[in-house]
Amino acid sequence: MTSSHTRLDALMHRGTDFLGTRYAIMAGAMSWVSERNLVSAISNAGGFGVIACGAMTPELLDTEIAATKAMTNKPFGVNLITMHPALNDLIEVCARHKVGHVVLAGGLPPAGAIDRIKGSGAKLVCFAPALSLAKKLVRSGIDALVIEGNEAGGHIGPVSTSILAQEILPDIAPLIPVFVAGGIGRGEAIAGYLEMGAAGVQLGTRFVCATESVAHPNFKKAFIRASARDAVASVQLDARLPVIPVRALRNASTELFTAKQREVASHLDEKRLEMLEAQLQIEHYWAGALRRAVVDGDVENGSVMAGQSVGMVKKEEPAADILGTLVAEAATALEKRAA
Repeated sequence: MTSSHTRLDALMHRGTDFLGTRYAIMAGAMSWVSERNLVSAISNAGGFGVIACGAMTPELLDTEIAATKAMTNKPFGVNLITMHPALNDLIEVCARHKVGHVVLAGGLPPAGAIDRIKGSGAKLVCFAPALSLAKKLVRSGIDALVIEGNEAGGHIGPVSTSILAQEILPDIAPLIPVFVAGGIGRGEAIAGYLEMGAAGVQLGTRFVCATESVAHPNFKKAFIRASARDAVASVQLDARLPVIPVRALRNASTELFTAKQREVASHLDEKRLEMLEAQLQIEHYWAGALRRAVVDGDVENGSVMAGQSVGMVKKEEPAADILGTLVAEAATALEKRAA
């Protein structure tokens, strides 16, 4: 092992200890993409795969976890959405399978969820788009944090990864492991965030075109063709409708979402919808639009969610090769800095 790899291992040590993996590289949970095949491939290659529960029913999640366990004996996690109406049942499914890490996305966890997850013996990972929320989550007893900048694909916050890292790492990294996400496509960036105090990183977009990914060939081709500027954030039409922006490749679905927002906003006006139901309708819209693109291959009318690092996705290749390249790039970057 070279000295640069030894240095990389030392910088990743806290993250690999927490995840139980060879590398402190988490895979971002992507609905319809992060299922048994990709999750097990990433974990088998030394990374940390994460099942995207998304809108799955408890029964579907139960099947997916069991299938993933049949394909890997390495650690993997499950990502749950806080606003899922069956959240407690999904937590119970994870507990029954003795899932080691639960990743909660979508804002502050509802009352009792943290205790139920930690009570099952699982480690709890949450997302924070601001320092104040990060501090609140630490006080509530979470085990690790992901800070994801708005360069990421899918649902995004308003602040860039580089700013979040500077703002949050100095205060939170001494307390719990922090994984940096959003716009990471090469190992040099991984090395930089580790040196800033991150325990590890999370990447989603980079793994979409893994050979093991079940994403439709059209979906993968769209990624390989795209540049960073093609991955744009959705626009919020109505201030009363707190739509979390979504970053995806520009296509006809951009206009379809605008129309959907108008429809939901008018239903709010007419008091035909409560606010929570309005938000759920938007979430269901995205779930359906993403499925059309990922599963059916309709990359024009579906949502091709992608981060700005999509420009660094050049070909389809095995997950192990993607991880190997990222690790080699990070080690080389550290070697150059030490020279």
